[in-house]
Amino acid sequence: MSSEVLPGCEPFSHAGAAAGVLVLHGFTGNPTSLRPLAEAAAAAGYSVELPRLPGHGTSVEDMLATRFEDWLGEAEAAYERLARRGGRVAVVGLSMGGTLAVRLAETREVAGAALINPLVKAQPETLEGIGQLLEAGLTTVEAIGSDIKREGTRELSYDATPLAGAQSLFRALAAVEADLARLTCPVLLLSSREDHVVPPENGDLVAERVSGPLERIWLEDSYHVATLDNDRDLVEASVTAFLARVLA
Repeated sequence: MSSEVLPGCEPFSHAGAAAGVLVLHGFTGNPTSLRPLAEAAAAAGYSVELPRLPGHGTSVEDMLATRFEDWLGEAEAAYERLARRGGRVAVVGLSMGGTLAVRLAETREVAGAALINPLVKAQPETLEGIGQLLEAGLTTVEAIGSDIKREGTRELSYDATPLAGAQSLFRALAAVEADLARLTCPVLLLSSREDHVVPPENGDLVAERVSGPLERIWLEDSYHVATLDNDRDLVEASVTAFLARVLA
């Protein structure tokens, strides 16, 4: 099944300078949650890729057959499009987009990684629980999207969580976590004090284990989807300033 892309969920691509910025959205989300940040990077003159990850931004049924390797493959392809321009490439990711950004920084030449409430910690108990639900015949559970404190603001995310995809994501975290020390590039870590989707301990793990220089900024007035929340101006200003440093 392949449904039409929901209005506003289209990928974003901008051809600018040789230096590039790859922006990655989260699990069951879509480019809308990162588009203002991607547009800010484009306005600063960089080439920008904000891909729509496979199965996202259409219908949850489309996501049932997609897995972590599909999302990572799309992120890698977007990275290559930017790298072919001949300049340095920085990665920016929210939630699972942060997972993908970390994996790229662990395995590719990345100038810097801006991580917004990234998911990196392997959780055997979560994997076990997902496996039990799948064995019971369930394919989806309740939604995890739109964790936003700002009144009247909602994320255009799916209204259910595909279990097989979630299982593949949590399985992939073992390698992501194990290789955190391979992150030698500068890292900007933005962590919401209150996050109902990804516990801040994930950020603690990034701060403890990466080998490169790290700056952590705490977001005091936002939940998980900080790019659309009360601290979104701080997020945008911090990320664009970070990009100016690492892509100079």
